[in-house]
Amino acid sequence: MSRIISANLNGIRSAATKGFYQWLSTTGADVVCLQELKAQAADMTAEMLQPAGYHGYFHYAEKKGYSGVGIYSKQPADNIVQGLGYDDIDSEGRYLEAQFGSLSVVSLYLPSGSSSDERQAVKYSVLDRFYPHMATLKASGRDVIICGDWNIAHQNIDLKNWRGNQKNSGFLPEERAWLTKVFAELGWVDVYRRLYPEAGEECYTWWSNRGQARAKNVGWRIDYQIATPTIAEKATAASVYKGQRFSDHAPLLVDYG
Repeated sequence: MSRIISANLNGIRSAATKGFYQWLSTTGADVVCLQELKAQAADMTAEMLQPAGYHGYFHYAEKKGYSGVGIYSKQPADNIVQGLGYDDIDSEGRYLEAQFGSLSVVSLYLPSGSSSDERQAVKYSVLDRFYPHMATLKASGRDVIICGDWNIAHQNIDLKNWRGNQKNSGFLPEERAWLTKVFAELGWVDVYRRLYPEAGEECYTWWSNRGQARAKNVGWRIDYQIATPTIAEKATAASVYKGQRFSDHAPLLVDYG
């Protein structure tokens, strides 16, 4: 049995002050994928770099206080792949892959397009280039689990106010169709949905900071573990941890047998 966690921290320093590392020590997680570090190497404490019992790997954004991804693992990785080979994507610290034998675990932070039309165009550009990379990973013969903030709610069941969000970034038809292709054409598996195809309000992983969205559970499911079929079939349970609030996202935990 192995437990893998995906957590968008919306600032690793902020999450640390809210008890993230105390909680992490209780989870029994084998691998933890972090997104939105909002920090550079110089900002990281010893605990952030290497929590007790874990090895730490990171891909920082060049821009201060922005983006960045990381992976903690109990076992040292055999190999680390940092970035996708595109300067504009990699300068934002969005992709980190840790390889353990025949298993790859990826921490992914896809862009949000909500701030402007320009950023939405960037998001589409990243999706266009990430799709063939996913095809390559799928064809590699490795077991692969891609954990992260995909910034897309796939189906109506994945967000509270789906009717009112059909023209908003994160629930645009083109974004949703891209995810559908990932599943239907490339053959990747949405691990949470495989386990809980009907789950509604309990599936949300992100809430706006406005209008008491979290208190009212007006949320979105935009954090996923998306895996190749063989490893996806080994998933036995998944949950969203809401007992403490480390970020505007909640950690997604999946147990693989």
